[in-house]
Amino acid sequence: MKTVSVRDLQIRVKECVDSAQSDRVIVTRHGKPAAVLIGVEGLDWEAVVMETSSGFWDMIQKRRRQSTVSMKTMRARLKKKK
Repeated sequence: MKTVSVRDLQIRVKECVDSAQSDRVIVTRHGKPAAVLIGVEGLDWEAVVMETSSGFWDMIQKRRRQSTVSMKTMRARLKKKK
């Protein structure tokens, strides 16, 4: 993982973005973490939007807290509906 100050980031943006494609780059302000650069080159635009959407992850977490049904039970329920 690479660490770069905000000042250095302003000077070396291209280098930092290139580095972020293979590993996260931590941006610091006054020696403390302030941001993270994560490379997304080659990823689908929609995937990037969803992966960075707090609403999407809230929905996933809510769903994970719900009870689940086994595959066997689900198949039985589907057969009953036919």
